[in-house]
Amino acid sequence: MLHTVNKSPFQNTSLESCIRFTRPGDVILLIEDGVLAAQAGTSKSAMLEEVLAKNEIYALQADLQARALTDLVPGIKVTDYEGFVELVEKHATHAWL
Repeated sequence: MLHTVNKSPFQNTSLESCIRFTRPGDVILLIEDGVLAAQAGTSKSAMLEEVLAKNEIYALQADLQARALTDLVPGIKVTDYEGFVELVEKHATHAWL
């Protein structure tokens, strides 16, 4: 399962809801304001480090660049739009709004 999160984790609980329902091997893709969760050194960093032990987490490169985010939680993978499409082709998708 591919879970997409597009809301800021600092203003919305969709990331926490997503994490509660992920199973080992599921993939999380942070897009739009969801990429704010990928920033290292925030109140969400430890939570993402824990998730990375059992799940892959990706952040969309264009959205990271648009928000000038460069220092990411270690282990988060950056993907472009082509990689986004490949993830969607490989997995059933659930969008957390």
